[in-house]
Amino acid sequence: MKKLQYKFEAICLRFILALLEALRADYASTLSGLFFRFIGPLLPVSRVAYRNLELAMPDLDSTKRKHIVRDMWENLGRNLGELPHLATLKENTPQGPGFEIQGGHYLRPLLEKNSSVLFISGHIGNWELLPVAIARYGLSFASFYRAANNPDVNQIIIEMRNKALGTKVMPFFTKSMRGMFSAITHVIQGGRLGILVDQKMNNGIEASFFGHSAMTTPAAAIIALQYHCPVILGYVKRLGPARLRVVVEAPLLLPDTGDKQEDIRLLTQIFNNHLEVWIRQHPESWLWLHKRWPKDYYK
Repeated sequence: MKKLQYKFEAICLRFILALLEALRADYASTLSGLFFRFIGPLLPVSRVAYRNLELAMPDLDSTKRKHIVRDMWENLGRNLGELPHLATLKENTPQGPGFEIQGGHYLRPLLEKNSSVLFISGHIGNWELLPVAIARYGLSFASFYRAANNPDVNQIIIEMRNKALGTKVMPFFTKSMRGMFSAITHVIQGGRLGILVDQKMNNGIEASFFGHSAMTTPAAAIIALQYHCPVILGYVKRLGPARLRVVVEAPLLLPDTGDKQEDIRLLTQIFNNHLEVWIRQHPESWLWLHKRWPKDYYK
Protein backbone atom coordinates (compact mmCIF):
# COMPACT_ATOMS: atom_id res chain seq x y z
CA MET A 1 0.00 0.00 0.00
CA LYS A 2 2.84 2.36 0.80
CA LYS A 3 4.46 1.72 -2.60
CA LEU A 4 1.14 2.35 -4.34
CA GLN A 5 0.71 5.58 -2.40
CA TYR A 6 4.21 6.69 -3.42
CA LYS A 7 3.52 5.90 -7.08
CA PHE A 8 0.23 7.78 -7.00
CA GLU A 9 1.85 10.84 -5.40
CA ALA A 10 4.63 10.78 -8.00
CA ILE A 11 2.15 10.54 -10.89
CA CYS A 12 0.20 13.49 -9.50
CA LEU A 13 3.36 15.56 -9.11
CA ARG A 14 4.49 14.79 -12.67
CA PHE A 15 1.07 15.82 -13.97
CA ILE A 16 1.14 19.11 -12.04
CA LEU A 17 4.68 19.91 -13.16
CA ALA A 18 3.80 19.12 -16.79
CA LEU A 19 0.78 21.45 -16.55
CA LEU A 20 2.90 24.22 -15.04
CA GLU A 21 5.62 23.75 -17.64
CA ALA A 22 3.05 24.17 -20.43
CA LEU A 23 2.23 27.65 -19.12
CA ARG A 24 4.35 30.77 -19.36
CA ALA A 25 6.70 31.04 -16.40
CA ASP A 26 4.94 34.05 -14.87
CA TYR A 27 1.49 32.51 -15.39
CA ALA A 28 2.61 29.24 -13.79
CA SER A 29 4.07 31.18 -10.88
CA THR A 30 0.89 33.18 -10.32
CA LEU A 31 -1.49 30.22 -10.69
CA SER A 32 0.46 28.04 -8.28
CA GLY A 33 1.02 30.94 -5.89
CA LEU A 34 -2.69 31.78 -5.66
CA PHE A 35 -3.60 28.13 -5.06
CA PHE A 36 -1.07 27.81 -2.23
CA ARG A 37 -2.13 31.17 -0.78
CA PHE A 38 -5.70 29.90 -0.45
CA ILE A 39 -5.03 26.32 0.68
CA GLY A 40 -1.83 26.68 2.75
CA PRO A 41 -3.18 28.69 5.70
CA LEU A 42 -5.89 26.05 6.18
CA LEU A 43 -3.37 23.26 6.71
CA PRO A 44 -2.40 22.21 10.28
CA VAL A 45 1.29 22.87 9.60
CA SER A 46 0.51 26.59 9.45
CA ARG A 47 0.27 26.50 13.24
CA VAL A 48 4.05 26.02 13.25
CA ALA A 49 4.45 29.15 11.10
CA TYR A 50 2.30 31.23 13.48
CA ARG A 51 4.23 29.95 16.49
CA ASN A 52 7.57 30.71 14.82
CA LEU A 53 6.41 34.26 14.11
CA GLU A 54 5.36 34.69 17.75
CA LEU A 55 8.84 33.58 18.83
CA ALA A 56 10.82 35.53 16.25
CA MET A 57 8.77 38.71 15.96
CA PRO A 58 6.65 39.07 19.10
CA ASP A 59 5.89 42.73 18.32
CA LEU A 60 3.76 41.82 15.30
CA ASP A 61 0.00 41.78 15.80
CA SER A 62 -2.18 38.85 14.69
CA THR A 63 -3.28 40.61 11.48
CA LYS A 64 0.31 41.13 10.35
CA ARG A 65 1.17 37.50 11.14
CA LYS A 66 -1.75 36.31 9.02
CA HIS A 67 -0.54 38.42 6.10
CA ILE A 68 2.98 37.01 6.42
CA VAL A 69 1.74 33.41 6.57
CA ARG A 70 -0.45 33.90 3.49
CA ASP A 71 2.40 35.58 1.63
CA MET A 72 4.77 32.79 2.68
CA TRP A 73 2.44 30.16 1.23
CA GLU A 74 2.09 32.18 -1.96
CA ASN A 75 5.87 32.38 -2.29
CA LEU A 76 6.12 28.62 -1.78
CA GLY A 77 3.50 28.04 -4.45
CA ARG A 78 5.31 30.38 -6.83
CA ASN A 79 8.50 28.38 -6.25
CA LEU A 80 6.70 25.23 -7.39
CA GLY A 81 5.25 27.00 -10.42
CA GLU A 82 8.68 28.30 -11.39
CA LEU A 83 10.53 25.01 -10.89
CA PRO A 84 9.92 23.66 -14.43
CA HIS A 85 11.01 27.03 -15.89
CA LEU A 86 14.28 27.67 -14.05
CA ALA A 87 16.37 26.39 -16.96
CA THR A 88 14.81 28.93 -19.35
CA LEU A 89 14.87 32.03 -17.12
CA LYS A 90 17.23 34.60 -18.61
CA GLU A 91 19.44 37.07 -16.78
CA ASN A 92 18.84 40.83 -16.93
CA THR A 93 15.63 40.76 -18.96
CA PRO A 94 14.02 44.24 -19.10
CA GLN A 95 10.69 42.95 -17.77
CA GLY A 96 8.67 39.78 -17.22
CA PRO A 97 10.21 36.41 -16.23
CA GLY A 98 13.93 36.44 -15.54
CA PHE A 99 16.52 37.10 -12.86
CA GLU A 100 19.34 39.48 -12.01
CA ILE A 101 22.39 39.13 -9.80
CA GLN A 102 23.33 41.83 -7.33
CA GLY A 103 26.95 41.51 -6.25
CA GLY A 104 28.07 39.45 -9.23
CA HIS A 105 31.50 41.11 -9.07
CA TYR A 106 32.22 39.04 -5.96
CA LEU A 107 31.90 35.87 -8.04
CA ARG A 108 34.34 36.61 -10.85
CA PRO A 109 37.56 36.35 -8.78
CA LEU A 110 36.39 32.95 -7.52
CA LEU A 111 36.08 31.71 -11.08
CA GLU A 112 39.65 32.80 -11.82
CA LYS A 113 40.98 30.93 -8.75
CA ASN A 114 39.08 27.76 -9.71
CA SER A 115 39.21 26.39 -6.15
CA SER A 116 36.81 25.24 -3.44
CA VAL A 117 34.10 27.71 -2.37
CA LEU A 118 31.23 27.48 0.11
CA PHE A 119 27.93 29.17 -0.77
CA ILE A 120 25.72 29.72 2.29
CA SER A 121 22.02 30.59 2.17
CA GLY A 122 18.60 29.70 3.54
CA HIS A 123 15.07 28.89 2.39
CA ILE A 124 14.35 32.47 1.30
CA GLY A 125 12.62 33.60 -1.89
CA ASN A 126 13.08 30.97 -4.59
CA TRP A 127 16.13 29.23 -3.19
CA GLU A 128 16.03 26.72 -6.07
CA LEU A 129 17.32 29.48 -8.36
CA LEU A 130 20.60 29.92 -6.45
CA PRO A 131 22.58 27.01 -7.98
CA VAL A 132 21.12 27.76 -11.42
CA ALA A 133 22.05 31.46 -11.35
CA ILE A 134 25.53 30.89 -9.91
CA ALA A 135 26.16 28.19 -12.51
CA ARG A 136 25.63 30.80 -15.24
CA TYR A 137 28.81 32.43 -13.90
CA GLY A 138 30.70 29.17 -14.36
CA LEU A 139 30.61 28.39 -10.62
CA SER A 140 28.43 25.28 -10.50
CA PHE A 141 28.26 23.85 -7.00
CA ALA A 142 27.10 20.66 -5.32
CA SER A 143 24.42 20.90 -2.63
CA PHE A 144 23.24 19.33 0.59
CA TYR A 145 19.54 18.43 0.58
CA ARG A 146 16.96 16.66 2.70
CA ALA A 147 15.60 13.73 0.74
CA ALA A 148 11.81 13.56 0.40
CA ASN A 149 10.13 10.72 2.30
CA ASN A 150 8.68 9.45 -0.98
CA PRO A 151 11.64 8.12 -3.02
CA ASP A 152 9.72 8.53 -6.29
CA VAL A 153 8.96 12.17 -5.51
CA ASN A 154 12.57 12.63 -4.43
CA GLN A 155 13.74 11.36 -7.83
CA ILE A 156 11.44 13.80 -9.62
CA ILE A 157 12.82 16.71 -7.61
CA ILE A 158 16.40 15.71 -8.41
CA GLU A 159 15.49 15.39 -12.10
CA MET A 160 13.98 18.89 -12.10
CA ARG A 161 17.05 20.35 -10.40
CA ASN A 162 19.38 18.64 -12.86
CA LYS A 163 17.26 19.85 -15.76
CA ALA A 164 17.52 23.42 -14.47
CA LEU A 165 21.31 23.09 -14.32
CA GLY A 166 21.44 21.75 -17.88
CA THR A 167 24.88 20.44 -18.75
CA LYS A 168 26.26 21.67 -15.41
CA VAL A 169 24.85 18.78 -13.38
CA MET A 170 26.40 18.57 -9.91
CA PRO A 171 26.06 15.99 -7.11
CA PHE A 172 23.52 16.29 -4.32
CA PHE A 173 24.52 15.12 -0.83
CA THR A 174 21.91 13.95 1.64
CA LYS A 175 21.92 15.44 5.13
CA SER A 176 23.47 12.39 6.76
CA MET A 177 26.87 11.29 8.02
CA ARG A 178 27.53 9.59 4.70
CA GLY A 179 26.50 12.74 2.85
CA MET A 180 28.80 14.81 5.07
CA PHE A 181 31.81 12.63 4.25
CA SER A 182 30.98 12.78 0.53
CA ALA A 183 30.67 16.57 0.69
CA ILE A 184 34.03 16.92 2.46
CA THR A 185 35.65 14.71 -0.16
CA HIS A 186 34.11 16.92 -2.84
CA VAL A 187 35.59 20.04 -1.23
CA ILE A 188 39.02 18.44 -0.73
CA GLN A 189 39.06 17.67 -4.44
CA GLY A 190 38.49 21.35 -5.22
CA GLY A 191 34.72 21.22 -5.59
CA ARG A 192 32.29 23.99 -4.67
CA LEU A 193 29.48 23.35 -2.18
CA GLY A 194 26.19 25.06 -1.29
CA ILE A 195 24.55 24.68 2.13
CA LEU A 196 21.19 25.97 3.41
CA VAL A 197 21.81 26.50 7.11
CA ASP A 198 18.42 27.63 8.42
CA GLN A 199 16.90 24.33 9.53
CA LYS A 200 17.14 22.74 12.97
CA MET A 201 19.81 20.08 13.45
CA ASN A 202 19.32 18.15 16.68
CA ASN A 203 22.94 17.06 16.88
CA GLY A 204 24.26 20.48 15.88
CA ILE A 205 25.57 23.22 18.14
CA GLU A 206 23.70 25.94 20.02
CA ALA A 207 23.56 29.34 18.39
CA SER A 208 21.25 32.29 18.86
CA PHE A 209 18.53 32.86 16.26
CA PHE A 210 16.02 35.69 16.77
CA GLY A 211 17.08 35.82 20.41
CA HIS A 212 16.42 32.14 21.10
CA SER A 213 18.79 29.21 21.39
CA ALA A 214 18.63 27.16 18.18
CA MET A 215 20.46 23.95 17.36
CA THR A 216 22.34 24.77 14.16
CA THR A 217 24.45 22.74 11.77
CA PRO A 218 28.19 23.39 12.27
CA ALA A 219 29.05 21.63 8.99
CA ALA A 220 29.55 24.80 6.96
CA ALA A 221 31.78 26.38 9.61
CA ILE A 222 33.81 23.19 10.08
CA ILE A 223 34.45 22.80 6.35
CA ALA A 224 35.27 26.49 5.82
CA LEU A 225 37.74 26.65 8.70
CA GLN A 226 39.33 23.26 8.09
CA TYR A 227 39.95 23.79 4.38
CA HIS A 228 40.18 27.62 4.30
CA CYS A 229 37.45 27.93 1.67
CA PRO A 230 36.14 31.33 0.63
CA VAL A 231 32.61 31.69 2.06
CA ILE A 232 29.95 33.54 0.05
CA LEU A 233 26.57 34.34 1.61
CA GLY A 234 23.54 35.21 -0.45
CA TYR A 235 19.81 34.80 -0.89
CA VAL A 236 17.07 35.19 -3.49
CA LYS A 237 14.71 38.15 -3.36
CA ARG A 238 11.38 37.89 -5.12
CA LEU A 239 10.58 40.85 -7.37
CA GLY A 240 7.44 39.44 -8.97
CA PRO A 241 6.03 36.38 -10.79
CA ALA A 242 9.06 34.40 -12.01
CA ARG A 243 11.14 37.55 -11.60
CA LEU A 244 13.91 37.25 -9.03
CA ARG A 245 17.08 38.87 -7.74
CA VAL A 246 20.04 36.87 -6.42
CA VAL A 247 21.80 38.95 -3.76
CA VAL A 248 25.46 38.00 -3.36
CA GLU A 249 27.47 39.37 -0.44
CA ALA A 250 31.23 39.92 -0.14
CA PRO A 251 33.34 36.92 0.96
CA LEU A 252 33.35 36.54 4.73
CA LEU A 253 36.40 37.20 6.85
CA LEU A 254 36.74 33.95 8.80
CA PRO A 255 37.32 34.10 12.59
CA ASP A 256 40.76 33.11 13.84
CA THR A 257 40.90 33.17 17.65
CA GLY A 258 43.35 30.30 17.95
CA ASP A 259 40.58 28.16 19.48
CA LYS A 260 39.10 25.84 16.85
CA GLN A 261 35.81 25.19 18.67
CA GLU A 262 35.32 28.88 19.39
CA ASP A 263 35.94 29.73 15.73
CA ILE A 264 33.30 27.17 14.69
CA ARG A 265 30.83 28.67 17.15
CA LEU A 266 31.55 32.23 16.01
CA LEU A 267 31.24 31.42 12.32
CA THR A 268 28.01 29.48 12.86
CA GLN A 269 26.61 32.47 14.74
CA ILE A 270 27.65 34.78 11.90
CA PHE A 271 25.61 32.65 9.51
CA ASN A 272 22.55 32.88 11.78
CA ASN A 273 22.99 36.65 12.14
CA HIS A 274 22.97 37.14 8.37
CA LEU A 275 19.92 34.91 8.00
CA GLU A 276 18.07 36.88 10.65
CA VAL A 277 18.80 40.18 8.88
CA TRP A 278 17.53 38.82 5.55
CA ILE A 279 14.39 37.36 7.11
CA ARG A 280 13.55 40.56 8.97
CA GLN A 281 13.83 42.45 5.67
CA HIS A 282 11.58 39.98 3.82
CA PRO A 283 9.64 37.90 6.42
CA GLU A 284 7.10 36.75 3.80
CA SER A 285 9.89 35.12 1.79
CA TRP A 286 11.20 32.74 4.48
CA LEU A 287 9.86 29.22 4.96
CA TRP A 288 8.37 29.49 8.47
CA LEU A 289 7.12 25.89 8.48
CA HIS A 290 10.06 24.19 10.23
CA LYS A 291 10.20 23.76 14.00
CA ARG A 292 13.40 25.79 14.28
CA TRP A 293 13.56 26.05 18.07
CA PRO A 294 13.38 23.51 20.97
CA LYS A 295 10.38 21.14 21.03
CA ASP A 296 9.12 22.69 24.27
CA TYR A 297 8.42 25.92 22.37
CA TYR A 298 5.72 24.20 20.31
CA LYS A 299 3.62 22.62 23.07
